[in-house]
Amino acid sequence: MKKAIVALAATAALALAGTAAAALVPGVYDPGNTGCPTATYSAGVLHLAKNCPTSTNAAAGADITGLEGQTFTSASFTLASTSQCQGGSPRFDVQTTTGFFFLGCNNVTPVGTTYTFSASDAYDTSGNPATITGTIQAMDILIDVQGTADISNIKVNGVTEVPLVGPPTSKDQCKNGGWQKFNNPSFKNQGQCVSYVNHQGSHGKAPKHHLKNHHH
Repeated sequence: MKKAIVALAATAALALAGTAAAALVPGVYDPGNTGCPTATYSAGVLHLAKNCPTSTNAAAGADITGLEGQTFTSASFTLASTSQCQGGSPRFDVQTTTGFFFLGCNNVTPVGTTYTFSASDAYDTSGNPATITGTIQAMDILIDVQGTADISNIKVNGVTEVPLVGPPTSKDQCKNGGWQKFNNPSFKNQGQCVSYVNHQGSHGKAPKHHLKNHHH
């Protein structure tokens, strides 16, 4: 059953990938519409929960977009507690031009509550040790066992991955320090944020990037 879950979750990961610029995109894989997996991000923490038996075909996670074409060198994440590592979950799923690889929290020894992976720490779909080869086509981080995981400091190839916030659609969103929360694009001050909104409005162009929660 475990392998079936892995394979299906992997398929979901590929279906969700490539939605926007480099970013963390929380989402769930829940083909049975059970409502049991949830994925939210706030205050620098990705909170994943699967509130149903491990055997249920469902997973909670986040796509890591914008990595296409890169060679995998390293990845890491920090858990609120090592007790949140349950078997191979949470884990990174990595689809490359040469195959599908898993980097589970039980594959490495954490330093404190931080789990760091190199390409040689991976396993293949048969559960055998494998080194990640090829270039990245899609990647995500997920849990598919019953429980919760509070994940922070998610890094891939040395880059910290966070959700895209923005772009602003009104001048009010730029005021009272609001300009500081945007990273798609980011601004140096309130005036820059306001002029961006004015520019977008005068051209009548809709922003290209839309963050959505994915439900399958």
